[in-house]
Amino acid sequence: MLNNHHYCIIMAGGIGSRFWPISRTGMPKQFLDFSIQGRSFLRRTYDRMKVIIPEENILVVSLERYREQVRTHLPELREENLLLEPYNRSTAPCIAFATYTILKRDPDAVCVVTPSDHAIARHEAFNKTLQDALAYAAGSPALITLGVIPTRADSNFGYIQMAGKPEKGHPVKTKTFTEKPDPELARVFIETGEFLWNSGIFVWRADAIRKELEKHAPEITHLWKGWRDVLGTDGQHAFLEHIYTDMPRISIDYAVMEKTENAWVYPAEFRWADIGNWESLYDYLAYHDDQGNALNRTARRLLKDSSDNIVYSTRDDKLLAVRGLENFIVVDTEDVLMICPRDEEKLKDFLSQLAMPEYEEYR
Repeated sequence: MLNNHHYCIIMAGGIGSRFWPISRTGMPKQFLDFSIQGRSFLRRTYDRMKVIIPEENILVVSLERYREQVRTHLPELREENLLLEPYNRSTAPCIAFATYTILKRDPDAVCVVTPSDHAIARHEAFNKTLQDALAYAAGSPALITLGVIPTRADSNFGYIQMAGKPEKGHPVKTKTFTEKPDPELARVFIETGEFLWNSGIFVWRADAIRKELEKHAPEITHLWKGWRDVLGTDGQHAFLEHIYTDMPRISIDYAVMEKTENAWVYPAEFRWADIGNWESLYDYLAYHDDQGNALNRTARRLLKDSSDNIVYSTRDDKLLAVRGLENFIVVDTEDVLMICPRDEEKLKDFLSQLAMPEYEEYR
């Protein structure tokens, strides 16, 4: 029997610019399927959460521009559970919006907050972790982050340092947060045994996160004055348009988690990956050949003298023939062919050119 006071907030408003040209402004990553399962990241996140949370208590926060995409991928989502922001202002404003909405419905709500674009395996372990964290949070003001026990020194993830030795089935106080350390520091973190990967999945009481937001991020919460009278009414849209004009762009980690004295982390053993850059996509793609090339299965390919590349095609009717490339990204879509070294800095510099007016139609 699912608990009617348990809620889930799925954050699905990102624009996915890092994965251009696969992910575009009009069709970002959360609506795509990089796997062979035939389900988008958003669909799989919703299906994963409805095992733990009553479906009537699952809310999706996205952008106005993505209303139809969300409805297409989640046709069963209740209209009142689709919260649409006029502009993307990162995770802290998104969470504030959902928190106030939930508190108006249920002052006793306990919430799971999750991104829409993560890959999770070992679902039984995931479910057990969330159920334990929800039970703990219900009787505590703790703001809990699920911290994944790391399997390698990966510099693409954030890290949380535990303030003590955790007991099985219980969270532990956090000591420090580190966002994407360099490879050498990541190795040091792993060797100490004190650090966990920051999953970006949170569990807390709605009234607890409201209190901490109002304490540490008044630049956000003061804009929400009068929320009880407006949310869920015909005046909500105009209210959001007005307050989001001045809404700061800030993550929940910077706004609250790194400042609060109530930050806890729950060590988790499920398999997890934040598909947030090309390196994580390389690991995630379904097929790797004996030369270390990562490919999506739909791609028709002929690879010769090529190794450690990402070769991705959105088309089934086109042969990708590659020879003599090593550590490159090759992406072929309907309107763009991208060939670029598999180097985050070079790629970032390369994609920055998309801001030029002449490339607007391809963004």
